[in-house]
Amino acid sequence: MRRNAINEEHHQLQQALKFVTTRRAAVLLGISEEELRRISHESGFGRTETAGDEEDTYFTYEELRQICVLSVNTIH
Repeated sequence: MRRNAINEEHHQLQQALKFVTTRRAAVLLGISEEELRRISHESGFGRTETAGDEEDTYFTYEELRQICVLSVNTIH
């Protein structure tokens, strides 16, 4: 039974590592959170989750990559 608990913990950690908060995503991309929210709204990237009074948008690493591609193409 202990093995199942460890496997479940590992699975939850793996799932958590697939997503990045708005703050962390902005830091990784080198842009402000406000700019990232604007891009997210316009592009549809990110998934907004609400817990009680708090709300945050989470991004996959693939979405961050696509945001980078969009910003590079916009600049050039």
